[in-house]
Amino acid sequence: MASRARVRAPELIGKGGWLNTGGNDLTLTDLRGRIVILDFWTFCCVNCLHVLDELRELEERHRDSVVIIGVHSPKFVHEADHQAVVDAVERYGVEHPVLDDPELATWKQYAVRAWPTLVVIDPEGYVVAQHAGEGHAHAIEALVEELIAEHGAKGTLRRGDGPYVPPEPVATDLRFPGKAVRLPGGTFLVSDTTRHQLVELAADGEEVLRRIGSGERGLGPDSFNEPQGLALLPDGTVAVADTVNHAVRVFDPATGTLETVAGTGKQWWQGSPTAGPAREVDLSSPWDLAWWQDRLWIAMAGVHQIWAYDPADGTVAVAAGTTNEGLVDGPAAEAWFAQPSGLAAAGDRLWIADSETSAVRWIERAADDAADGYVVRTAVGTGLFDFGHRDGAAEQALLQHPLGVTALPDGSVAVADTYNHALRRYDPASGEVTTLATDLREPSAAVLADDDIVVVESARHRLTRIRLPEEAVRVESVAHRTQRAATDIAPGTLRLDVVFQAPAGQKLDTRYGPSTRLLVSATPPELLADGAGAGTDLARDLVLADGASEGVLHVSAMAASCDDAPDVEYPACHVHQQDWGVPVRITGDGAARLGLVLAGLDAE
Repeated sequence: MASRARVRAPELIGKGGWLNTGGNDLTLTDLRGRIVILDFWTFCCVNCLHVLDELRELEERHRDSVVIIGVHSPKFVHEADHQAVVDAVERYGVEHPVLDDPELATWKQYAVRAWPTLVVIDPEGYVVAQHAGEGHAHAIEALVEELIAEHGAKGTLRRGDGPYVPPEPVATDLRFPGKAVRLPGGTFLVSDTTRHQLVELAADGEEVLRRIGSGERGLGPDSFNEPQGLALLPDGTVAVADTVNHAVRVFDPATGTLETVAGTGKQWWQGSPTAGPAREVDLSSPWDLAWWQDRLWIAMAGVHQIWAYDPADGTVAVAAGTTNEGLVDGPAAEAWFAQPSGLAAAGDRLWIADSETSAVRWIERAADDAADGYVVRTAVGTGLFDFGHRDGAAEQALLQHPLGVTALPDGSVAVADTYNHALRRYDPASGEVTTLATDLREPSAAVLADDDIVVVESARHRLTRIRLPEEAVRVESVAHRTQRAATDIAPGTLRLDVVFQAPAGQKLDTRYGPSTRLLVSATPPELLADGAGAGTDLARDLVLADGASEGVLHVSAMAASCDDAPDVEYPACHVHQQDWGVPVRITGDGAARLGLVLAGLDAE
């Protein structure tokens, strides 16, 4: 093996303590002799959820020599609540120890800048690699094999059972339900997400009438994988966002049959087709669905876009969004979203819960009514880092990671304000935001039922019926910003270096041109006098505007590497990608270089 920089791994510290360890605290000394992979994640982040799924196979294959430790590092205030972390660990089937680090102590010790980030520690306690973003499972698998061989030969590898202790199962009819739809007969169909099933409940929202699906992860005729969104189709069938299967399914309540209509079961990556026959195009974590303007619209949370499926010709295509994460309005093809997770059709508007920007947005036809001319607009929300619970005029109102929207009969919109544990309302006529109900544990969706609204109370594992109030509930206003500390940078020119080292046995794929991509922008845009835009070099000089004091640098990087096998005509290739939102503060003694690690170790 090539020699590596010997960087001792800092200790694991988290005020919230340890989960999935049977009540035991862990230290790196306890883990000496094992290969440790730290997964810095937060449960709001769909990219983090992708990495959890990427690691499952590696975790199972090397269970006797590798210990994965989830380090939960919150973005939103709600994610710093210990019980919320406990819920998320169960909700997403995390089967390894998790350190709850609400104050980002370990995040800071490891100089992490993005969710998700993976850090590999060798059996002697040294950091040997860091990877930001998705698509690194193959590289980490190769590194693990290398480390097993090296430390097995040295006698420093210790095999055996890991420290994971599963929690006791809890008996409830639903377990972290995601979305619901009311069927024509008055019953409710609910996505029972953690149990990989659909459940039909009686009109009272409580009695279980039947379960659909085996309860095992899969893409077969009787299986789902963490299903979320549901949409009633004109023919009485129900479309299902089968989220972790990266597919859209259709369930027929009359016959009980289940059919895949869109997606291949594989996750979409940059460079993959964005339109075509629906069963031949990859999708990425579809989270919700809505029938609007004769098409099935898909909140494609995994790539920050809105897609649409046309059943008339069996095709699927991107309808809005660039894959860049943020809040930018305008023509649909140029708009930015951030993990859209809820949809609701209402007349000439398609309402969107854009969760990571804590925003309510909508799509409508452009004024010139072009054939497919749509525009995106924002009703509530300002961007990735501002959130809270504040009512009043929409331009200053605040939400916290909403996951659902519901069109109300009077033209207003109910919002499942998930991390505020509240049901909110936005009225387009008055431009006001109000609170309809509080004390709802992580509401993720709501559905109308006559004069009531039935809320999917996800973290209480139930549907909760609420009479729509004539007057709003008054709440104390609270505003928050992300806990992440700003990076101090010097005025003038800032050198941006995205570090990417091709994994062992791989090389950059240059057969069809440049294999790397870098996109830079800023909030506010005036932060950068020069250097914004797209390019293929992973290093760039950014010129900060005179007089600028603070803001956020948005950096999106991608690199494609292939197996270095000259004798193979079509070697296996792998895409590595990550989006960073780096809060910065400009000070005289700040750094003149910003290094972001996509894969490898930063030498500077």
